[in-house]
Amino acid sequence: MPPGIRWFNALSARNQSWQDYLITQILTDANPFTILVQQADLAKLPPSLLAAVKQDLQALQSLYKCSSDTLSQWVQTASDLPVAPVAWNYEPAAVQILDELPLRASLQQLDNWVDALEELAAYYRKFGTGIFAQYRALRWQSGQMVGILHPDPVQLNQLVGYEFQRDVLLNNTEFLLAGYPALHVLLYGSRGSGKSSLVKALLNEYGNRQLRLIEVAKSDLNDLPVIVEQLRGVPQKFIIFVDDLSFEEDDDSFKALKTVLEGNLTARAQNVVMYATSNRRHLVREFFGDRPRPSNNEEVNAWDTVQEKLSFSDRFGLTLTFEPADQPTYLTIVRHLATQAKITLSQSDLEHRALQWATRHNGRSGRTARQFIDFLQAELTVSGHTKSS
Repeated sequence: MPPGIRWFNALSARNQSWQDYLITQILTDANPFTILVQQADLAKLPPSLLAAVKQDLQALQSLYKCSSDTLSQWVQTASDLPVAPVAWNYEPAAVQILDELPLRASLQQLDNWVDALEELAAYYRKFGTGIFAQYRALRWQSGQMVGILHPDPVQLNQLVGYEFQRDVLLNNTEFLLAGYPALHVLLYGSRGSGKSSLVKALLNEYGNRQLRLIEVAKSDLNDLPVIVEQLRGVPQKFIIFVDDLSFEEDDDSFKALKTVLEGNLTARAQNVVMYATSNRRHLVREFFGDRPRPSNNEEVNAWDTVQEKLSFSDRFGLTLTFEPADQPTYLTIVRHLATQAKITLSQSDLEHRALQWATRHNGRSGRTARQFIDFLQAELTVSGHTKSS
């Protein structure tokens, strides 16, 4: 396919005009200017950098004013021009919360984009640039940040049964967003109690207040110091989310986690906290054989080693415990989800079927309740459709 056709096919596939794409890149591109201006006023930036920025803005505005025919001719005649749109990493839907409309309108109307330099600088200081301006949810993968285009849509109003834990976590997250020191949090408890869902729901509650959620796998914990340094000084607030956290006896990746939790000579990044979930109260796996017995070959201070392992979870500022759901809590969750799903069964029938489901499947928990309601909603919909047919 000729380069010109591929160029405009790529633009069409993304439902963007060339002008829209260009402005979006200006608003999200991470470059020396956009990075530095997030932490310093324009007057404090090197004059040479400001001169280069002004020159670039004038050149970009000239490109913005180019007609489609002119661009098509350039693409078709420049045989060595890489067809950038085909390889774009940017997806329009990824820019989920950019408050860009006034600035976009200004650029479209100004005769000289250089006049928007102060406005652009204020925008970068507030919203950042690069991948953190494009995505609310990210994961650390193969040594780099990767944006999550479709994060879990779970909402706080879908989660019931653990209101005290929810309120404590919300308060701590509010401290983070307000710029106050927030605590690292360990959410500990039985499986299926909604620990992970509660953390993910924070993103949908506070994403419009510049909160970002970064998922880090347990296998990547050694990269935590590197991750935190990438987040330091960025306008957004970050929750590093580690799900199902635990360590084997010979696993030393907890040392990197300890550095993030307790710090070292480097000052703590005030815009970063860690929220971790675990089914273990003591994160390091413990055996009875680990307990020291007097012998000539035993470590002299063996109990100190054991206590260091057992107290590792205490290094989190907050530990929220999620007890297994009893029957009243389980049924409360079921009724709440049934109401949201607009299921019209009688309460007695609903509860009877919910208890049967819990007995036959995974026991009473928020996860079991969600699975039951999802199944019941599909069953009722399909059976109703079949009857009407």
